[in-house]
Amino acid sequence: MFPSNAQGNPTPLSSLNDLVETGGTADKPYKVFIGHNLGFRTFVTYIPMHEFFEMSEVANDPVRDGDAVSQRKLDPAHAHKLAVYILKGLVSAAITRCSIDKKPVPEIFEEVQSQLGKQPYLSVQPIVVNIRECNPEGNSLRGQRMTTQDQETASFKVFLSQKHVLWVVDGQHRRKAMEMVFQFLDELRTKRVYPKKGGLFQGLGSEPSAGEFALWEECFVVARTFCTVAVEVHLGLNVDQERQLFHDLNRLAKKVETSLALNFDNSNPVNLFIKERLINSLGLKVQEKDQSDWHSDDGSVTRKDLVAINAILFLNKTNIASATPPEVTPKIEIAYRFWEAVTAIPGFGETQAREKTVAAQPVVLKALAKLVYDFAFSNRKPDNSEEILNKLLDGITEVDFSHQNKLWQYFDLSESERAEAQISGLAHFIPDEDTGVNRDIGKFQGVFMRFGAKHNDIYPIIGDMIRWKLGLPDRHKKS
Repeated sequence: MFPSNAQGNPTPLSSLNDLVETGGTADKPYKVFIGHNLGFRTFVTYIPMHEFFEMSEVANDPVRDGDAVSQRKLDPAHAHKLAVYILKGLVSAAITRCSIDKKPVPEIFEEVQSQLGKQPYLSVQPIVVNIRECNPEGNSLRGQRMTTQDQETASFKVFLSQKHVLWVVDGQHRRKAMEMVFQFLDELRTKRVYPKKGGLFQGLGSEPSAGEFALWEECFVVARTFCTVAVEVHLGLNVDQERQLFHDLNRLAKKVETSLALNFDNSNPVNLFIKERLINSLGLKVQEKDQSDWHSDDGSVTRKDLVAINAILFLNKTNIASATPPEVTPKIEIAYRFWEAVTAIPGFGETQAREKTVAAQPVVLKALAKLVYDFAFSNRKPDNSEEILNKLLDGITEVDFSHQNKLWQYFDLSESERAEAQISGLAHFIPDEDTGVNRDIGKFQGVFMRFGAKHNDIYPIIGDMIRWKLGLPDRHKKS
């Protein structure tokens, strides 16, 4: 199909004489746009998502593919996250399809979209594949030149048969995610019951309502017709070339900085809470880069720390990646009360805040966030948790968060110094020394209490200190 010159280099296509005019009866035509990526002939096409899944494959099975393996090991957790994203996109596409067809959007469609998490835009990035069953110039493929009325080349029509497998070079997790989505839709459409575990959507009930079922039917239709995947097709690469291309695509790109990614992300519900409620409504100052110089502190919280604190507050986790709207939305008002109390701490948010209050150190805020989670959202919260939570939130501004408070220096004081500072009773709330728990929470240097960098070890102990100070339940339950 695609001619080459005497040196074997690809040459431009200009006339119908360069092409075989018709495909075989077993071939299917695909409209493509020809390109030369750094001199190597490629073409780009758009294929319905379900169709792409059926005609593509991934060479990562050592038993089946042997020496032809050209992919890393699949990460099921990553594929699951992408599957939820694609399902969210199919719901959005179903809603868009209603608008295009000038039909009213059913309320249940938008309700499910809110449950999945609405965001401003969704897109699956182009997938890079290779057709092994052709030569690098592509002239073993059959095709047809498509022209405009004035005989200018508009595109090309390429005929692909069952033997022309699209071997995925970059995009195996996206393809696996598509498989998970189609399995979810097939099972749901067949059994009419939401999967109890590991499903992509838990549903508004154990069984889909008539409206929900109509939505999933529409998602199945748009996946086969309306939703397309952009595919960049390389031609005739051998295994070593596939591996090199995989390396170049995945290792040469610069990773996006975490703070920038979080700033741009409007899909995660915790991120939305930070932007809409903490920054826009509460006026919390946020900066993108770490500020290690306390003298230059403008009172802002780094975005990375803010996300980590809210991960503990909402999820009791170290990151917000798994956050979903149904999990986050019911907690928002209590979380906002927490941040209102924090911003009322004397010195917090002011210039040189870290010199004025230990509460400006993220590890202290993590300790407070963990207490709120334990008394508001935990499955093991006490029976009188509402009373305890109110006592905590009302008492945050009553705690002495100054650097001079001897409470923070407890582990560096003698028994007599603890007695003099009236903090000896704390001994019943903190881990015993013989438990092996790291009790090195930081040092009082000059006039400042500087907590250490091992936050996961430190913030539970700071939480114990605040529990004791406010008369909250002891998590160790010692006599």
